[in-house]
Amino acid sequence: MRQVVLLFAFLCFAQTSNAQLFSKEKIRNLENEDKKRLSWGYYLGFNNMDFNFDYNEDKPDILVDKSVGFNVGLIGNLRIMEYIDLRLEPGLTITTRNLTYDESYFDGIEYTESDLMREVKSTYIYIPLLVKFSSKRLNNFKPFVVGGISTAINLSSNEKNPDDNSSGQFRTKTNMLFYEVGFGVDFYLAFFKFTPSIRGVFAINDEVVPDVDPNSPWTGNINSMKTRGVFINLTFQ
Repeated sequence: MRQVVLLFAFLCFAQTSNAQLFSKEKIRNLENEDKKRLSWGYYLGFNNMDFNFDYNEDKPDILVDKSVGFNVGLIGNLRIMEYIDLRLEPGLTITTRNLTYDESYFDGIEYTESDLMREVKSTYIYIPLLVKFSSKRLNNFKPFVVGGISTAINLSSNEKNPDDNSSGQFRTKTNMLFYEVGFGVDFYLAFFKFTPSIRGVFAINDEVVPDVDPNSPWTGNINSMKTRGVFINLTFQ
């Protein structure tokens, strides 16, 4: 994920430095782009998602092995005023996280090596409603900050699955709420607007579905488990 962040920073720097950015003679592309009341686009991107745990007892942390996931979706942008936009960005977010438990969770219980690990796959239908606050446009770029709330449906949650961790199935909740904050830069190219952005995403509600056994070594010590992560999106409008 570090390489992705560095690539994002490089793209921003390269575009900002291109073609005498601060020259007063700079040709302005898409001069009337921001005057549209409604505009549309799509995005592609990456995510790196984690879990934040709160525990009932003081035991070793559950370790989360993260992987780079994928984002894709559409954008609807409503211009509220000159520097404020309302954005709806429905899309699909896919990620996988692997949980590793310390052996102390299984004291007095027979277990195998496979019991110490659980794979948590998440496929979210992700619907953020965001407010975008932009600076004044300078030649062909315009920085902004963005924030808002999101709802998501996890198609891989298995919340209603009668099998729990005793059968090897780690269950999570289907319906989730998030808040997110981030920043980015609009670059006005000859034929479209290109926008790299980075956002932090934080779950509001608990995501874990407890096992049937209240003393389950997998969920018994979890008071709450909430997603947090980073999204890097490339937008085309």
